[in-house]
Formats: sequence, structure tokens, C-alpha cells
Amino acid sequence: MARILFYIVQDYYWESLEPVYAVYAAEGCHDLYIKIGKNQRRVGGVFLISDRSRLEAEYRRRGYRITSATSGFDVVFLGAQIAQPERFGNATLVNLDHGPGIKTLRYRHLLKQQNVCYHCFVEGRYRLEKFKKYGLDKIHKIYVTGLPKLDCFFDGSFEKQVLIRKYGLNPDKKTVLYAPSFKPTSIFMVGEQIAGLARNYNVIIKLHPYSWQGKYASHSHHRFFEKMIRKNRNLYLVRPEQHDIRPFLFIADTMISDGSSVLNEFLALERVGIIVDLPDEQQTHHDGTPLLEDRSSEWLKESFVHLRAGDNLEKAVQTALNPEPERKEALKRDKAYIFEYTDGSSARRVKHVVDSLLNDDLA
Repeated sequence: MARILFYIVQDYYWESLEPVYAVYAAEGCHDLYIKIGKNQRRVGGVFLISDRSRLEAEYRRRGYRITSATSGFDVVFLGAQIAQPERFGNATLVNLDHGPGIKTLRYRHLLKQQNVCYHCFVEGRYRLEKFKKYGLDKIHKIYVTGLPKLDCFFDGSFEKQVLIRKYGLNPDKKTVLYAPSFKPTSIFMVGEQIAGLARNYNVIIKLHPYSWQGKYASHSHHRFFEKMIRKNRNLYLVRPEQHDIRPFLFIADTMISDGSSVLNEFLALERVGIIVDLPDEQQTHHDGTPLLEDRSSEWLKESFVHLRAGDNLEKAVQTALNPEPERKEALKRDKAYIFEYTDGSSARRVKHVVDSLLNDDLA
């Protein structure tokens, strides 16, 4: 029997880890633990407050075993690379990244830890090629399994009409999801046009968790939409405690975003999304290096609709909801390139690989 830890550095990472936890829990052969990170939010524009205690209590109420320990584990599942990985001793470190986007952050962090071996599980050929481009396949172990996070799209977990009723949406209208990134963000470029969509569509606004916390992004993000919904009750603003975007992706007929990884997650559903093109040259890290691995203005260019400053958002929505045959073919092509598997079984594939590693270690 192995001791397996799921380390939730940020609460919203749980969506990438929970499907694997579930298959291990169903088997019942190993000791499973959860460790919660600081999960900080900024209060009063100055003070950082940790939500760890509150989250630990919440996870305990849901039946999970919580620990503060870092030693004595055989496997540690992670939603991103971590600082001080040596604190976990000889445990096998499993990287199940929380978002399959085009930002360079994952590669940058893995390159900084060349004395550590992560077992990285990726969604398909696109990601594998990027890992090899950076030479990460010489440092870490890489496995193409599909994304466990997206299993719920394909295993019958969700029913569209049930979710539409749950969120009080109009079943006779198409649903548009707006899910901007926190940095850089399109909120102040297209935000005013979002309200106008509610005349003809169900409109859901789902902000990045950081847009609520005020640590890495301004509180102006959520305040902008809180003010908007007071004037327009036809808009559905997802509250910060509902950080799981997957139900909203599943019911959306199209979605709007910028550099967020949710665009790729939506692609897995083979529906046309809308990318707000922010200036590529302005999208950089603090050291001036590119924030994005691929130019957002070129990403999914044939399959998704691209929106530039001054373009009409409602027209873009109409185009996305009524794709031409060429765009449908491009959707299939891009989906196949990015996602090797969309069959609802990625978590089981990850478990199969980790079990093999465990058997080798415990032999």
C-alpha cells in the first residue's frame, strides 16, 4: 500500500487532480492525503490573507484526509511545478498541469528545476513538441495521456439541460461564456460589449480566480462586472467560490477569451470559440521575455474567430455559432493535434502509468 499526496497549492488546481484522486479512491488500495497551500487573497489593497484553514475545514467536511506533512509519501500529485520540491524527499513527483494553454510559464518553471525529475502528463502532440523544443524531455519524464481534467466532458458526468436549469438559464437561447485571463486581460477591451449580448443570448461571465483575489490582478476586474450585473439581471456572473469552469464550458455554445488556457479546453468540445487579440508585443513577463509560446493572434486562427480592437463582438458570436464547413474541418484538425484522447479515460491512463512507477519503486 502506497502513501499518495495530492498537493493543492491553489484551490482551483483541484479540478486537474480530482479525477485521478477519484480513480484511486474507487480502487481503495492506497492511503490518500490532501495538502492545502496558502491560497492567499489581498485585502484592503495591502494585506495578504491565507484561506488555508478555511479550505482545510471544507475539504475535511467533504471527507478528505488533510495533512500538513511533506515527508513519507511515495507519490505527490501536483497541479503545477512547486518551489522547494526537495521537501518531498524521494517521492515520485507527478505534474498534472492545471491548464493546457499557450503561456510559457510551465516551461520556464520546469527549466529552472533541472535537478528534479517531474513525471509530466500532457494532452497530446502539440505539448509534447513544445517540451522537446525546450529540451525538457532530457530532464523530465513525459507521458501523453490526455487531460484527466476534461474527462467529465466525455464520460457522462454532465448533462447540458440539467446544468441549464441549475444556473437558471433560458433553454431557448444559445449560451455565450466570457472567461478572460487575469493577466493580460481583455476585460477593459470588450467588457462593455458583453452586456449587449444578453439581449439575444444567455451570457455567463466566469473570471479567473486571481481576478477575485486581488493578489496578482486588480479587484477592478470583478468590480467592473458586479456593477454591470446590477444594471442587467440577464447576465450570470459566476461567484468566486464556484471556481470550476468546466460546467460552464460544457453548456456554452461559444466562448470568448484572450490568452487563457480555457480556449484549448473549449476546443476539446469541438465548438468554435472567440479569441480577443491583445497586442502580442505587450504580452511579456516582468523580465521582458514572451508571456505566450504562440502568438495569440495566430493561435487556432482557422478554427476560432479572432476579434481585434474595434470589432463587433455580436457579429463574432454569430460567426462562431454558425461555422462554415472549412472552419468545422479546421476544428477537427486542431483538436486532433492538441488532444490525443478525448474519451473520458485520461485519469485511468495516468493511474496506469503511476501504478507502474509505484510497482518499480516498491519491488
